[in-house]
Amino acid sequence: MKLRIAVLPGDGIGPEIMEQGVAVMKAIASRFNHEFTFEEALVGASAIDAVGDPYPAATHDVCMRADAVLFAAVGSLKYDNDPTAPIRPETGLLAMRKKLGLFANVRPVATFPCLLHKSPLKDELLRGADFVVIRELTGGMYFGEKYQDNDRAYDTDVYTRPEIERILRVAFDMARQRKKHLTVVDKANVLASSRLWRQIAREMEPQWPDVTTDYMFIDNASMRVLTEPRFFDVIVTENTFGDILTDGTSCITGSMGLQPSSSLGEHTPLFEPVHGSWPQAAGQNLANPLAQILSAAMLLEHFGLNAEGALVRQAVDASLAQNVRTPEIQIEGGAHYGTREVGQWIVNYVKSNG
Repeated sequence: MKLRIAVLPGDGIGPEIMEQGVAVMKAIASRFNHEFTFEEALVGASAIDAVGDPYPAATHDVCMRADAVLFAAVGSLKYDNDPTAPIRPETGLLAMRKKLGLFANVRPVATFPCLLHKSPLKDELLRGADFVVIRELTGGMYFGEKYQDNDRAYDTDVYTRPEIERILRVAFDMARQRKKHLTVVDKANVLASSRLWRQIAREMEPQWPDVTTDYMFIDNASMRVLTEPRFFDVIVTENTFGDILTDGTSCITGSMGLQPSSSLGEHTPLFEPVHGSWPQAAGQNLANPLAQILSAAMLLEHFGLNAEGALVRQAVDASLAQNVRTPEIQIEGGAHYGTREVGQWIVNYVKSNG
């Protein structure tokens, strides 16, 4: 298969983990006789510093002519510590989602048996947890009308019927492919936008009669994903709630460095780790590249390259089992492996196994 992949390393640890993700993709291409071409482009703080725009037109052009986007992270202390900055790196991420029409963020949440001890949650709660959170990406407060002065500020949480219907359709279809259980997370007891979500979901339920659908307020859901994670199969929710909920799920995997995601919609699909840019660690060979590498596995599987994706996942599992891990998930007394060493170990595994 031929694939053209837009590579957006971004900021902070982004370039380091992206290097490993691309290396694994190249190893897969060589092993399975595929032709992957990679075109790198600027995004985030690095783009602001270079051209004054966190998502330049040139980067959008690269993304639009690609078959997929492999993205790392944006964010910089330079901008985090300056609340008056007129342009922020994260604005580029929002612009990219909007311009590419990426309305559905898919975040798998699963446990790694050898890492259960790294979670603050009890083993008996975690073991066997396996669910997906589908977050609406291009509506809600992040994109609604905003205002701020010294004494007053507001963000408007706006959703339309077409926006809600299309994300619910993705969620119902995914639930049908999995364990046929969908949980719609909202705040319908308080928010009008949530009441519209719930109304439309109930209207759509009969189209998927084989899917069991239930409804949960975001405060209850935030608690239950941590106390009863095995209850869930597919969760769907709006933009802000999804952002918060999926950060909490890192307690299940044991590290945000293990969580990949995809963003799907109208144009080029995008694949990225859920963690941030961790600018404090940039250039120190400390960052965990596994979420970036697992995002590459999701990219492969999106195009039907299931054996290739499975080999990447097998390599990741093997690296964890053999304690080839970056410091935040390494066992006590285990050998030190940095970003590059973990990535190279997985590349070597892909080349020699499967």
